[in-house]
Amino acid sequence: EATGAHHTYFGHDEWKAVAPGLKTLEDAMEIRRRILIAFEAAEREADPERRGEWMTFVVVGGGPTGVELAGSIAEIARDTLRRDFRAINPADATILLVEAMDRVLPPYPPDRSASARRQLERLGVTVRTNTRVTAIDERSVRVVDSTAGEGAPEEVIPAHTVLWAAGVLASSFARRVAE
Repeated sequence: EATGAHHTYFGHDEWKAVAPGLKTLEDAMEIRRRILIAFEAAEREADPERRGEWMTFVVVGGGPTGVELAGSIAEIARDTLRRDFRAINPADATILLVEAMDRVLPPYPPDRSASARRQLERLGVTVRTNTRVTAIDERSVRVVDSTAGEGAPEEVIPAHTVLWAAGVLASSFARRVAE
């Protein structure tokens, strides 16, 4: 946390254990470890449904960190690990980028957001905007349409690997400097 930035889980600190964020080199190493473990578990899993859970990666947050993370996972799956497994094809992984706002990279101009989305989709990432996370556990993420009102139906996305890239807060020091 060199910059002192940290994640907020919007009052759901229990999600921290199952959905690590990317702020430090240690975080990056942990995320890499989780991705490799997921592919190895999928390789050993005979049940197609459970294999699918291992091969589904959900990145929460469509800001710069989330966009970069989703794109990196897609490149790892499609290029880096292409020939490393016999029972699975890493390129068959499902990579979802979930963003509560109506576009990725919300602080940037709309044409940049559209370009980033197209590039992610070209890499095989499924971008889901207007999608808010309501729950995360070891085996799934629950989401709702963020434009729907109260009582909107939840969708369950089975996934073992959930990565948090939403709610990045600057440290109080960085905030004071910015002010």
